[in-house]
Amino acid sequence: MSSTTSTTTFAVGTTLPGTRARTGTISTPHGDIATPAFIPVGTKATVKTVLPESVGALGAQAVLANAYHLYLQPGPEVLDEAGGLGKFMNWSGPTYTDSGGFQVMSLGAGFKKVISMEATDAPDDDKIAEGRERLSHVDDDGVTFKSHLDGSRHRFTPEVSMQIQHQLGADIIFAFDELTTLMNTRGYQVNSLERTRLWAIRCLAEHNRLSIERSHRPQQSLWGVIQGAQYEDLRRKASRDFVELDRIDRENGGKGFGGYGIGGALEKQNLGTIVGWVNDELPEDTPKHLLGISEPNDIFTAIENGIDTFDCVSPTRVARNGAIYSLDGRYNVTNARYRKDFGPLDPEIENYTSQYSRAYLHHLFKAKEGLAATLATLHNVSFIVTLVDRARQAIADGNYVEYRDEFLRRYYAKA
Repeated sequence: MSSTTSTTTFAVGTTLPGTRARTGTISTPHGDIATPAFIPVGTKATVKTVLPESVGALGAQAVLANAYHLYLQPGPEVLDEAGGLGKFMNWSGPTYTDSGGFQVMSLGAGFKKVISMEATDAPDDDKIAEGRERLSHVDDDGVTFKSHLDGSRHRFTPEVSMQIQHQLGADIIFAFDELTTLMNTRGYQVNSLERTRLWAIRCLAEHNRLSIERSHRPQQSLWGVIQGAQYEDLRRKASRDFVELDRIDRENGGKGFGGYGIGGALEKQNLGTIVGWVNDELPEDTPKHLLGISEPNDIFTAIENGIDTFDCVSPTRVARNGAIYSLDGRYNVTNARYRKDFGPLDPEIENYTSQYSRAYLHHLFKAKEGLAATLATLHNVSFIVTLVDRARQAIADGNYVEYRDEFLRRYYAKA
């Protein structure tokens, strides 16, 4: 990482002809992020089961934590007093926090399909998961919700989300938005899009106020979140609206948006198309972050359509259940066939876990030893970080297409 800077900036590097793929550098007060980059998720100020320094040693350049969870426990005032998220978790590099909107909706509303990438049922604005209670309620001012921890009542507004994220102190923060799903009707999507736009105006105003009030802290970069589900006109409108909000805010002396996140549930087969719609409308010289994506074929699709950074809990979540990424596809190390397999998790991926065998991890999982999740998580995070790092290098070297095609051929050969 480079020496620290006072503000967050972005510079485009090498571009890939015929696509929107590019390399770049996001410079933050706590160092640089070479893009494209995968950002591991440390929801509660920890990438579950592993040491922060271990995550850095594997090549991760930044981590993303969640405002909702840290608000509930231990409380943003604790992190603020500690000097911010990075100091609190002993992470010296750049940090992100999401707005908390996703968790308020997904944990609180009990949506039947929150991050599904397929729309298989008829739209229904009131559908929730079977056996779940709706714990959150949205109005034009914000969201009232019950804690999933103890049932206590709380309220998030755009201003509250900004206040929490400023106390958390991440370099890159996101505007408070309403999560919609593929189950919502178009009419609801239209209304929600306007609600998110109005919330973004309030986020910018509060962010500007807090940036002055808290000028003794490293300056934070606020990124807008583009919603609109699978509708082209809504995605394009949201993008144009946020560009206009940025222009107006800067003309009035504000900080504007430092970048943009693309959020909401996306149909897998339309991922590239939707990202392309958004990037048709957003400025090329701003960084774009795709929220919640880590499947290899989706990563390549997103990169080619102009995405610079990604985050997702999947690599760590599946690791805790014994699922291991390899160049020849994902497999479950708890299967009986690996009981006496003394080879490494992936013979062609060099990382800390290369010194441990599949048989050893098989044993650890069967014995319910905590080290099983630690080693599997380290491997999976390394695998996805390395995948994106090699894609970045391939863009710079001019052999991206060859790298992509060979990777996908092997990874999905058994599918």
